[in-house]
Amino acid sequence: MRLDLNLATRPYEDAREFWSRWGLGVGLLGLFTLILLGFTIRGWVNAGRDRHAIAQLQAQIAEKDSERAQAQAFLEMAANHSTRDQSQFLNGLIQRKSFSWTRVFEDLERVMPNRLHVISLRPELNEQNQVELEMKVVGDTRAEAVDLVHRMEGSKHFQGSQLVQEAQAGNDATSVVATVSAIYVPDPADRGGK
Repeated sequence: MRLDLNLATRPYEDAREFWSRWGLGVGLLGLFTLILLGFTIRGWVNAGRDRHAIAQLQAQIAEKDSERAQAQAFLEMAANHSTRDQSQFLNGLIQRKSFSWTRVFEDLERVMPNRLHVISLRPELNEQNQVELEMKVVGDTRAEAVDLVHRMEGSKHFQGSQLVQEAQAGNDATSVVATVSAIYVPDPADRGGK
């Protein structure tokens, strides 16, 4: 067998030297590509599972919304108005009864500045059935009432705290009476009341 090689048009290339130099790099690059491909496929499969789980949860939500709409329509019937009103009244009484004065005062004691005193405290249920506290406090300066609001904002038991009103206490120009409002959030374990 005779091989005709024209080195002028096709120069000699040593393939063994090329693969010995670049083979390891090409192999590592191929391995890295396979690993990335594996991660991509695994992520795609996991995303498919997540999409399926989301679809199931959305179906459950739609089913619960439908049940809620049916129950609401049933309660809106003229024959059921008295039962609905009585149920709302009793649920409100139960929620008021579960209010723990002891816990409220313990939580207030943690956030109350030293030279500020509570002179009245009025809890009420708002439209979302949350306990809204309105308290009047008296202190030497306005800064103490503002400090109370800041401390309440940092507490997990008080939300949306705000300084509603402030005034000088009687003829004494050094004392300030302030009204502070906040939503009280008891610990879930404390909802039994005291």
